[in-house]
Amino acid sequence: MQRALTCSRGMVTAPHHLAAQSGLAVLRDGGNAVEAMVAAAATIAVVYPHMNSIGGDGFWLISRRGREPVGIDACGRAAGLASIDWYRDQRLAAIPTRGPLAANTVAGAISGWQAALGEAGGRLPLARLLDDARTLARDGVPITQSQVDYTTRFLAELAPQPGFAPTFLRNGAPPPAHSLQHFPALAATFEQLARAGLDDYYRGELAQSIAGSLTRLGSPVRAADLAKQRASLVAPLSVRLSVGTAYNLPPPTQGLASLLILAIYDRLRGDASADSFAHVHGLVEATKQAFLVRNRHVTDPDIMRVTAADFLHDDAVARCAQAIDAARARPWPEPAIRGDTIWMGAADRDGCMVSYIQSVYWEFGSAVVLDGSGITWQNRGASFSLDPGSHVALAPGRKPFHTLNPALARLDDGREMVYGNMGGDGQPQSQAAIFTRYAMYGHDLQRAVSAPRWLLGRTWGDMSVSLKVEGRTDPAVVSALRAAGHDVELVDDYSDLVGHAGALVREPGGTIIGATDPRSDGGVAGW
Repeated sequence: MQRALTCSRGMVTAPHHLAAQSGLAVLRDGGNAVEAMVAAAATIAVVYPHMNSIGGDGFWLISRRGREPVGIDACGRAAGLASIDWYRDQRLAAIPTRGPLAANTVAGAISGWQAALGEAGGRLPLARLLDDARTLARDGVPITQSQVDYTTRFLAELAPQPGFAPTFLRNGAPPPAHSLQHFPALAATFEQLARAGLDDYYRGELAQSIAGSLTRLGSPVRAADLAKQRASLVAPLSVRLSVGTAYNLPPPTQGLASLLILAIYDRLRGDASADSFAHVHGLVEATKQAFLVRNRHVTDPDIMRVTAADFLHDDAVARCAQAIDAARARPWPEPAIRGDTIWMGAADRDGCMVSYIQSVYWEFGSAVVLDGSGITWQNRGASFSLDPGSHVALAPGRKPFHTLNPALARLDDGREMVYGNMGGDGQPQSQAAIFTRYAMYGHDLQRAVSAPRWLLGRTWGDMSVSLKVEGRTDPAVVSALRAAGHDVELVDDYSDLVGHAGALVREPGGTIIGATDPRSDGGVAGW
């Protein structure tokens, strides 16, 4: 098994090796971890276009020595025209998941880059941070097998969408893996941002191009919606565990669920060993309790009737833990959530650590590629409901529910950890597996990421709601899970279904340790 990478001056981990290298190059040029993350985020939008885009949303956790972590919510809101009546006037019972009508929210990711650079202070010109992305988009990037596989799988719904075929297909089919793909319009967009600044995306020349394209295609998003977009600094949610304090983003993300799983399991684990039946069963059952809370309450915080932090209080966590049978599985399912995403982490020599996640929701989002700018627009607003009684009902200016949730932890022995994963419902589950293996059971960081994982419910490109367990899992554990009533489905040994995870740890002496997921095209780059 591969070993975790160690260094002392700076490190970036990403699910595509070129993004990790872009971030590292910025660190070597004297940039900080936030600048490295902007560079990596720009590059991965080019090299992993099925998973994310600059037409999506993003969320940040930034930690610096001697300060409380800071969160950045770069979620775009629903367009002013995007109302339940607007869709019903078009005789729709649900928001489409593809096409211009699915492109109904502003893309917030670039506003998050802008806010993060403003918060952390910049050392390098913006043009330097965007240079790799611009060059790769212009000169070409090798297509990953992952992109080919998921383009092929969903070709029937992707190919008809405006701009998709000329951007991502050749003669109506996905190009072969490792062939070069060029994005000249996107390269020009990065050049425009480097010249005019990130604000141009929302209130400048680029904003006019974006709004014009969306309007012509039939999306409800207009220039006025772009002009209103601002990322916001937010106080992270946190929960005290036996090994330290874990942090995540508040609503509209599912960060609450990620923290609640850890808090519940911390009460259950007793003398359980890593990857035993008690470990896996305990985390799966904690996941069910956390998802019951998430599915009933988490939405735009402006309309929530409860306070997310209340669910992390000791008494609330205890009630969830008491509802779990240590020997039997709770009947399932609850409604499952789909999502495609990338998570990346960065650390610099000055003690700054970044946990960042960027997404277009489903693979290729709405699959609409805007003419002129080459931007693929997200379909995050498809998660809204047209039922006015729903807690995720669509309304103009409302934030959609997000599966995105970057994680961070400060352990009691002085170590600091950033970690995350992609994949809808799988994100908090893989976070819990990695954190408990590393922080509670003392596994090597790379082993914690690489070891067999599981997924309750559905995720990236899959609709079943079974407990999916990688085939490498100990057969005795699989048998025990089935005997306890879990609907176990064995999947590939290194399955995309459990997502693409990664983690960085800074030790008290300054050494940085990094791990990437063998299930991805990723890498860890450090010096």
